[in-house]
Amino acid sequence: METPLKTKLNDDLRQALRGGDALRCSVIRMVLSAINYSEIAKQATLGDSDILGVISKELKQRKESLEAYKKANRPELAAKEEAEAEILKVYLPEQMSHDEITAVVQKLISELDCHGMQDKNKLMPKLMPLVKGKADGQEVNAIVNELLNG
Repeated sequence: METPLKTKLNDDLRQALRGGDALRCSVIRMVLSAINYSEIAKQATLGDSDILGVISKELKQRKESLEAYKKANRPELAAKEEAEAEILKVYLPEQMSHDEITAVVQKLISELDCHGMQDKNKLMPKLMPLVKGKADGQEVNAIVNELLNG
């Protein structure tokens, strides 16, 4: 059975094909392919939260490529990566602000009674499912480090 997000991706692919939107077709096909590879690797159908993880990973790759192309002074390739990233963002939930992430981390720190960096391994497994797909992992990690050190 297809998840709602995978159904939406397939519907959007059909729409993009009908509309002749080559870039959108390419991006959605790439995402569906990544989802299929992940399902084969796990030997299970992915749920929406796992699909969000795949899309987040693809978006992260686009951002890294964008930075590399900007440094290499390749504006045409950077523009393509940026356009692909914008298409991917449509499928992700609204991203949490710095303050929202901080509030979630602080709440978990008090619930789990964390007192320093030694408790990071106790905190992260509980935190990541709460912010998966809604926040950048590097930003979450930086906030956790800041709060546990402070």
